[in-house]
Amino acid sequence: MKPVKKVVLAYSGGLDTSVILRWLIETHKCEVVAWCADVGQAEELSGLEKKAKDTGAAHYVQMDLREAFVRDFVFPALRANAIYEGEYLLGTSLARPCIIEGMMKTVKETGADAISHGATGKGNDQVRFELGAMFFDPEVQVIAPWREWSLRSRTDCIEYAKKHGIPITVSAEKPYSMDRNLLHLSFEGGVLEDPWNEPPKDMFLLTRDPMDAPNEPEYLEIGFENGNPVSINGQAYGPAMLLGRMNEIAGRHGVGRIDLCESRYVGMKSRGVYETPGGTVLHRAHRAMESITLDREQIRIRDSLIPEYSTLVYRGFWFAPERIMLQGMFDSIQEVVTGTVRLKLYKGNVTVVGRKSPYTLYREDFVTFERDDVYDQRDATGFIRLTGLRLRLDALRDRAKR
Repeated sequence: MKPVKKVVLAYSGGLDTSVILRWLIETHKCEVVAWCADVGQAEELSGLEKKAKDTGAAHYVQMDLREAFVRDFVFPALRANAIYEGEYLLGTSLARPCIIEGMMKTVKETGADAISHGATGKGNDQVRFELGAMFFDPEVQVIAPWREWSLRSRTDCIEYAKKHGIPITVSAEKPYSMDRNLLHLSFEGGVLEDPWNEPPKDMFLLTRDPMDAPNEPEYLEIGFENGNPVSINGQAYGPAMLLGRMNEIAGRHGVGRIDLCESRYVGMKSRGVYETPGGTVLHRAHRAMESITLDREQIRIRDSLIPEYSTLVYRGFWFAPERIMLQGMFDSIQEVVTGTVRLKLYKGNVTVVGRKSPYTLYREDFVTFERDDVYDQRDATGFIRLTGLRLRLDALRDRAKR
């Protein structure tokens, strides 16, 4: 690696990046720009500038990306019904390309030589950050301390922080790694590394324990336009405000908790516990909206590609041409995904109880069990015979072989 004079560090103020900030200064003798993206961490951002400069940062930059995160990353994934391995709504995976896009703007503006991040050599984030950086600057230098330094664990980082007087909020007894944004809050590490251990009850921050949630269900209506949620109970919101409001509503009913062991891109299994209250409701509502507005074959073909799309996002290929291609195809059928979905939230559950759209394909006059004048049931005879023709031919062939 060429000598560097200025590094833009993706800084969160957590254990890893606080230690990295000081390590960069000591190891590379360089100027460090502590760069922080506001993607909805809320109170986690408080006091970061002072902490960064006290730790040695020459400059601190905080970029508000909340609206861009939801509008340009969360909502496109929602329109794709993206979900990884059947459960994970990709909260961290979607935030990383948003963060690197903003970060690379600061790299260009400051004339920095390199970027640095706190992703470990075992995880997915190193891939997500660096693939995104390559997209914006093919020649960018990357300093990944977890792949270079002598520290081997978070316990080592805690000791390093204590030695250098760096304030931290974790301990060896409770070394949770938390990642929060407007879409979710994730937890890993510590007691969670044993997949048999139940998560501590006091760990969750965004959602109420379903057992302690209200004893009465709450009904709400979500309005959609072109596949995007635009209103709650008739009140229009911008993307970030809408997701924030949904988090509040769903969170108090204990909606959106998942505990899974997922397949990391590098090959190992990883246990993660996630809170995704608003996103869980929106995902369910979007599916319901599509159920009456999209053609059967559109849904079937699109659904066959959801795992591919979701895997691309999970593995860090947000800016790859194949993800962009799939997005274009998925978005091309969203124009009619417009209308209103009514849902019931109750003790961790989300139930769709109504849906309507000006573009509905649902025709009561066709599906009614009462007498109708639009459908001749005798037509089904020929339909079934033609549909089953290949099965009849297979059976006749097999009979001839006996």
